[in-house]
Amino acid sequence: MKTYELPQTLGALKRSTRYSEAQLATRTVKDELRENLIEKLRTKEELFPGVQGYEETVVPQVVNAILSRHNFILLGLRGQAKTKLIRMLTSLLDEVTPYVAGSEIRDNPYNPLSKYSRQLIADKGDDTPIAWLTRDHRYVEKLATPDVTIADMIGDIDPIKAARSGQDISDELSIHYGLLPRANRGIFAVNELPDLAGKIQVGLFNIMQEGDVQIKGYPIRLALDVLLVFTANPEDYTARGKIVTPLKDRIGSEIRTHYPLTVEHGIAITTQESWTDRSGVETRVPKYIREVVEQIAFLAREDKKVDKRSGVSQRLPISVLENVVSNAERRALRAGDDMAVPRIADLYAALPSITGKIELEYEGELRGGDAVARDLVRQSVGRVHSAYYDGVNLNSITQFFELGGSLRIDDSSSAEDVLKQLYKIQGLLEKVRALGLGASEPDAVRASAAEFILEGLHAHKRIGRNEELGFVADEKRRDAPPEETGGRKRRQFN
Repeated sequence: MKTYELPQTLGALKRSTRYSEAQLATRTVKDELRENLIEKLRTKEELFPGVQGYEETVVPQVVNAILSRHNFILLGLRGQAKTKLIRMLTSLLDEVTPYVAGSEIRDNPYNPLSKYSRQLIADKGDDTPIAWLTRDHRYVEKLATPDVTIADMIGDIDPIKAARSGQDISDELSIHYGLLPRANRGIFAVNELPDLAGKIQVGLFNIMQEGDVQIKGYPIRLALDVLLVFTANPEDYTARGKIVTPLKDRIGSEIRTHYPLTVEHGIAITTQESWTDRSGVETRVPKYIREVVEQIAFLAREDKKVDKRSGVSQRLPISVLENVVSNAERRALRAGDDMAVPRIADLYAALPSITGKIELEYEGELRGGDAVARDLVRQSVGRVHSAYYDGVNLNSITQFFELGGSLRIDDSSSAEDVLKQLYKIQGLLEKVRALGLGASEPDAVRASAAEFILEGLHAHKRIGRNEELGFVADEKRRDAPPEETGGRKRRQFN
């Protein structure tokens, strides 16, 4: 329905078939969400498109909470799509809903709460002007911080407002409404609830149980119509604050979120959220590169050197993949390649997007973030390599190095130059078939695949590899961190 077709006065609203008093006077936001959810369930419409991996776990619990007309909290570590999920709740609201034009708290025309709306309707009757709220305008979100006050959340006396309007300071019209009253007839979300000071959490008690709030200094009660949704990190209860017990008791449903349960789910999320389609040069990200990137996050969540209480956000693989593609893009532009295809070397160039997203335990701090990140990359390559090459005979490749052969690959070299080096190893390029690639693939794709094979053999300690800036291979066959000595990064296998 177009905006200009909607009733613009209270009288026209009463005469409409869709927005009559019988239909809207007692219908709450929670009723509205429930009714629209039921319709979506009946038509088997996707409820939260773009939220991957929660179809059998989190989403059913959210559905149950809405069907139960509960206020609820999403409890989980960082980077688990909590905010994204609650923002998508607006899809369960009506496309538009009427309110008394000019009302700060979006009063229901048939059940006005504020003195402003009551007086307006009393004066103008059926000529009272009606305005319309879209779904997006009915969602209010607040990031909890320790400096949030009761006035911010609920409201307070506003002497300036009273002076400007000529009202007595004790008059209800001089109230400054906080975020919660302004979210009336919509969804009010509080992110990171434990960061909210305890006395502010206490201020939410009434709206959670009795359905109203009391503005400081005024003998009035506002029976707000609102769905309250919260998010929190369970580890923040003691690290930065906690949810006070009476408030927690008033939350209808506590829903636990989680990281992707499978690598496939993780890849789907990372592919959806990462920016890899670049302009200027064609980019192609091989499947095994995506798998290695995702495995880094999975291994980090298992690693004893990484703080599990802090969690490893899904933003880690998203940022890593974007950095990997950028490094490949930079190389392709400099070398004049027609296609940018990430290589394993690009994963090591993306270390800054790993070290900044993991919190280390004491053992990890002793080793250093860079060393821990390198270990994660190497282990990830080894795990993915085993999935493709378990049982595949790669002896012809290892024999090349056992007989004294070595291979130096400049990370900035073009795909054509890299292939010239790789052709020295008999049978290497034939083994890319296990990755689902044929001989007709572009040079950049084949070069990336061959380097993945070599890095996998290094990860399994079948060949040595030294990563330095312009130096020869490490004779001890272990990965040495790059030294800040200038020059171009080279990778030598031996």
